[in-house]
Amino acid sequence: MDMLITDGTPLVLGSGSPRRREILTSLGVPIAIVVGSVDETPRGSEDAATYLSRVVADKLGAAVAKLAQPENVPAVLVADTIVVVDGEILGKPRDERDAVTLLGRIVGRSHRVQTRYALLVGGALDGRRIERTVESCVTMRSASPEVVARYAATGEGLDKAGAYAAQGIGAFLVEKIEGSFTNVVGLPACEVARDLMELGLLPEFPRART
Repeated sequence: MDMLITDGTPLVLGSGSPRRREILTSLGVPIAIVVGSVDETPRGSEDAATYLSRVVADKLGAAVAKLAQPENVPAVLVADTIVVVDGEILGKPRDERDAVTLLGRIVGRSHRVQTRYALLVGGALDGRRIERTVESCVTMRSASPEVVARYAATGEGLDKAGAYAAQGIGAFLVEKIEGSFTNVVGLPACEVARDLMELGLLPEFPRART
C-alpha cells in the first residue's frame, strides 16, 4: 500500500523555487525540500518539449539520489517552467541588461508559459509516476523602453523565466492569461492537486483548519 502524504511523511519537493513551495503550502500540502543539481542549459536546437522532458527527468533523478530515507517518502514532485516565444525558449536573465532584452521580446504581444512536472510515487525511480505539461497563454501590454528598464531594475524578474513575475510587480504588464495562473507562477495547482488525490496520496483533502 502506498504511503500517504501527512505532516509526518510530507511530499518531497525537488525544487528550490519559493513560488512552488508557496503554491503547495497554500493548498495545505505538507512538503519537505530536497534539491539536486542539474544542468538547465538548452542544448543546441532542442525544442521546448524535448528540453522540458530532459530537465524534469534530470531533476527527478537528482532529487531521488539525495533522499536519505527513500523508503519513508510518499512521493516526489519536480517541475520546470519555461517561456516560449517565436518557438524559442526564454530562460532566466543573466543580469539586469539581459532582463531588459528578454522583456523587450514579450511586451505588447502574447507568449506561452509551459510547466512540466513529474510526480513519483514513493522514493524509488522505478515507482509509479505521472508526468504532465500544462500550458498557459500570457498577453502582455505594450510598454516603453523606459518602463521596461524601470521594471528590470526592480530585480524582481532576475530569477524567473522571461524576466517577470505575474504574481508581483510584473502584474502591471500582464493584460490577460488564458489557462492556469498558477502555471505561470511555476506550478499548476489544479492539476497537481488532482493527480495527488487520484493517486490516493492525500487523505481527506482539502483538510479543515485546526
